[in-house]
Amino acid sequence: MSEARTPAQIEADIARRRQELAVTLDEIGVRVHPSTIVGDAKAKVASTVDRTAGRAYVAVNRVVSDARAQFVSPEGAPRVERIVPAALLVVGVVGLPGLKAERLR
Repeated sequence: MSEARTPAQIEADIARRRQELAVTLDEIGVRVHPSTIVGDAKAKVASTVDRTAGRAYVAVNRVVSDARAQFVSPEGAPRVERIVPAALLVVGVVGLPGLKAERLR
């Protein structure tokens, strides 16, 4: 059945278990230390910010590419038929308030 253990074996087992418990308690102490908790929170926030910034970059890049495709052909040539009306629109929107302000003086 079960072998009888000597007092030396029992003491060795107790010492080993004590050492294991000390290591476990040290690990718990590190995990619950305020600086560890703050560090983990900072890492999570940084990860979220990086992920959000990456998504924003991709979205902006897509919008810029789509806008560029409206004014530049796939070969890289400017699309004059689209650039001229857009330029006239911008001049009209920006210039009209300036002309109005000039008339009021």
